[in-house]
Amino acid sequence: MLLPVLFALGAALSNALATVLQRKAALTVPKSEGLRVGLILDLLRRPVWLVGIVAVITAGVCQAVALATGPITVVQPLFVLELPLALVIAAALLQGRLSRTGWLAVATVVVGLGVVLFAASPAGNRTQVPMTHWIPAVAVCVAAIAAIAALVVAALRRPEGRGRAACFGLATAISYAMTAALMKTSMHTLDDGGITAFFTTWQTYGFALFGVCALFFLENAMQSGPLVASQPALTLGDACVSLALGITVYAEYVRTGWWLVPQLLGAALIAAGVLALSRLPLARALASEEKEQPGEGTAADAGTPAPRDRPRDRRSL
Repeated sequence: MLLPVLFALGAALSNALATVLQRKAALTVPKSEGLRVGLILDLLRRPVWLVGIVAVITAGVCQAVALATGPITVVQPLFVLELPLALVIAAALLQGRLSRTGWLAVATVVVGLGVVLFAASPAGNRTQVPMTHWIPAVAVCVAAIAAIAALVVAALRRPEGRGRAACFGLATAISYAMTAALMKTSMHTLDDGGITAFFTTWQTYGFALFGVCALFFLENAMQSGPLVASQPALTLGDACVSLALGITVYAEYVRTGWWLVPQLLGAALIAAGVLALSRLPLARALASEEKEQPGEGTAADAGTPAPRDRPRDRRSL
């Protein structure tokens, strides 16, 4: 179990770096009210975004190795560490620091994740999925696609803000979970049948499609509203959907009975920590408009006007 855990952590770290770089790039391109396909073309002209894409590719390789060697119910929940890692990286890049509140929120997420994984004790690592499992999996795929379409339509009907960002965040979460589930089978196919089998199985093209959709929805979520709306939906949604797919498709299992109590407690700690982290001034600065002035988050919380000549507030949490 050590190998998939290490590679999953490496994927989370790479994704965190990519998140910081991509958010900075996304805030430099023109905004639009609709679903703009040209957004990706604009981002391609930003070197920072391209470096972020390299980090995304690195994360994808690490995730593929993790899924090939371990259960999806272990690998995907570890991605909740992406937000804490992203804020730590962002603070370092901005030569800032995490406040006590920030570190407490990070510790809350880590402890909550540890409690969930210990209480659930996920097990099982099916390498071949029989057709009897793929038939309901196809139904799950269709339902996921319908859910994504509904969320995108709901997001486009909402004005820019929390509701829109949450819809795009949840659409991203479902896409990420489906990418992981299909990638796991593709990696086992590559291991058993070689490169030819890898490129002739439908799961390979399925995870590529869902992966592109996830990236597209993520970029729109960044521009649609505050991180406090999109990140909890993305983080918790990915973990929950991945857990459901791991159990239903790959016959993985977790402990039930009274073990559900600490699992729910751990999930509550994760939710509280993620919500607290997404409310931090640096998180808002990475996901909100550039017109937000330094110090706005801190001063607003205190109920006093924010001075414009205190740049240090923008660097600290």
